[in-house]
Amino acid sequence: MPSWQTLTLEGDGPVRRVWLNRPERRNALNGTALEEIAEVFAALQSDFEARVVILGGRGASFCGGADRKDPPGVARMASGSDATDRERRFVAQLGRRACAAILDLEIVTIARVHGHAVGGGFALALACDFRIAAEGTVFHIPEVDLGIPLSWGATPRLIHEIGAARSRELILLCDRIDAATAERYGIAHRVVAGERLDESVDDWARRLAAKPEIAVHMTKSQFRAYAHSAVRGDVSEMDGDLLAASSRGAAARSSFTRRGE
Repeated sequence: MPSWQTLTLEGDGPVRRVWLNRPERRNALNGTALEEIAEVFAALQSDFEARVVILGGRGASFCGGADRKDPPGVARMASGSDATDRERRFVAQLGRRACAAILDLEIVTIARVHGHAVGGGFALALACDFRIAAEGTVFHIPEVDLGIPLSWGATPRLIHEIGAARSRELILLCDRIDAATAERYGIAHRVVAGERLDESVDDWARRLAAKPEIAVHMTKSQFRAYAHSAVRGDVSEMDGDLLAASSRGAAARSSFTRRGE
């Protein structure tokens, strides 16, 4: 298996496990993590032995969101940096590309969610086909309170998954919701006791891997096609521009300059 700074990749027969591996930071996302997520999921496209990919987080949480000590690309996006305009736009799109790599993977994906799924972590889980959460998991989209819009293509994806009304509530009010509420809204497919999380995820992975390969593959292709047609004009290409522009606001600057957790 290749070596990654922020991830580990494990193989077990037809199942691959991608672990966010910064437990000391609650798997907070910096630029390196997002680049590596995009790279590993792109590489998995040509792993023709794989039938299911599980995305999980080491330690106490699935993902605590953006790393406030090392925000993804913020320094390079700043107008006073030495980066070219195209480089600043490139790094502003890191999160969107990471989510798109998961979403576009032709292998079925399962998010193994526990602890916290915050902001960008919520977006990563949402990009997976299935989400199985442990009791006690907290889901939170704090972006508006931080002075930036929810980007990374997560807004249209959330609307497609659970509808506009609930999406508007979660994104604009920035309320934390528990796992039971996430299941009721349609964000989590199953909620299980924490000690049964691995058992449940492994059971789903085994069941999916045992099904006829081409039927599963083509069915996922259908779902991806319908999702793209539902979104119609995919405006998430502009998410990086929205993020870069809003990051210059006073509220966002304050959020990203506070010491991280």
